[in-house]
Amino acid sequence: MSDFHTHTVTGLSRLLADKQASATELAQHFLARSQARADLGAYLSIDAEATLAQAKLADERRANGQATPLTGVPIAHKDIFVTRDWPTTAGSKMLENYRSPFDATVVARLGFGNRDQGGQDDGAGMVTLGKLNCDEFAMGSGNENSAYAKAHNPWDVARVPGGSSGGSSAAIAARLAPAATGTDTGGSIRQPAAFCGITGIKPTYGRASRYGMVAYASSLDQAGPMAQTAEDCALLLSAMCGVDADRDSTSLDVPAEDFSLKLNDSIEGLRIGVPKEFFGEGLDDDVRAAIEVALKQYEQLGAKICEISLPTAPVSIPVYYIIAPAEASSNLSRFDGVKFGHRARDFTDLASMYENTRDEGFGDEVKRRILTGTYVLSHGYYDAYYLKAQQIRRLIANEFQQAFAHCDLIAGPAAPSVAWRIGADKDPLDDYLADIFTLPASLAGLPGMSHPVGFGNGGMPVGLQLIGNYLQESRLLNAAHRFQQATDWHSRTPEGV
Repeated sequence: MSDFHTHTVTGLSRLLADKQASATELAQHFLARSQARADLGAYLSIDAEATLAQAKLADERRANGQATPLTGVPIAHKDIFVTRDWPTTAGSKMLENYRSPFDATVVARLGFGNRDQGGQDDGAGMVTLGKLNCDEFAMGSGNENSAYAKAHNPWDVARVPGGSSGGSSAAIAARLAPAATGTDTGGSIRQPAAFCGITGIKPTYGRASRYGMVAYASSLDQAGPMAQTAEDCALLLSAMCGVDADRDSTSLDVPAEDFSLKLNDSIEGLRIGVPKEFFGEGLDDDVRAAIEVALKQYEQLGAKICEISLPTAPVSIPVYYIIAPAEASSNLSRFDGVKFGHRARDFTDLASMYENTRDEGFGDEVKRRILTGTYVLSHGYYDAYYLKAQQIRRLIANEFQQAFAHCDLIAGPAAPSVAWRIGADKDPLDDYLADIFTLPASLAGLPGMSHPVGFGNGGMPVGLQLIGNYLQESRLLNAAHRFQQATDWHSRTPEGV
């Protein structure tokens, strides 16, 4: 069968269960597609031998009756998750050729566990296709900050796929992988999902383990799945989540949950709040039009739309760009050329080794955020900037709780515009403004997702963002799934795919 790439994760699972395909056949098919579309820059690392070895294990599992619904289904991982069989670079020269001795918890849970470290072969059995491109250390909104190559949007290769999980969104949109992992610090799952016309979800902070995920901003970073449909994301998220308290101090003590159980619940009477602050100046007309049509579709499905207010949401950009760089300046201090990663060849003493190593290893955007973070944490500025930002962060979280007293979900645009042209976004501040609608939920630690709802200027996809209260991922996924049952935006593909 040559059309494996036209199937969703759920569809491929059925093919495997019905013995219409083997894990090896699926792996070979997607590897061939990925290598044929290397021009998209979606992948940073592919190792066919390692992939086919995992596919063989998956086929053995199925033959022995030990399969989960995901066993044998291919997946690719954002290159921010450490993997023992592929290099992990975080899109940075600082970690060029770095090999981890273990898999990140998310990778292990979706794959085959960490058997060689005394763990059980208890993962879902998905087959890794390779590592996906991303902005360096997940810092960016367009995947233009990768140290290795820019990723391209399959809908228009002259445009960005979004960031920082741009390789993930591009791979799925081009059907180079049926599913991918992403990370969301300030919107890096939701915004690229919107730009590439796919579905992605960031769960409640702490739902998915951060162990083995290269840190950017520890109080914000969260892993999540990206795929064609909400149904696929529910299946993937169920395998990813669960308590990991022994290895991740931020892991929530909440049992694993099957997010697929409520996918077909009625959304009759579901109250969807629309923040008026999300529809002011700065939102492009083409995006506004697609979002308004999507909200009417939700009304036709039985939901009730009501206006709400999140008055502090507009200041989420300065708040985020104080807190996140502050945490980054601390997290990235470990990259000094001593223990691992890049080390400068030319230096005269320890201080010059640090300076030269970081100058050579870090890109401009990473340096910019490290400098910003160090400044706001310095003596004399901590109270004025960092402490004040944390106080406003609490106000934002409280406003969400006040809003949820009047609605069940919150809806709005995932980004103020469709994907921009590569190289057109020269001012870093313009890049930061692209996160205006996704940042509030990240600062509050709330679950959020994006699913495709139409097209804007240039025939580029538009995504609707849904935000839920804490631990309400099932409600988010069900709403998106019911929308996708009634529409076909999620099944549209770029020309030639």
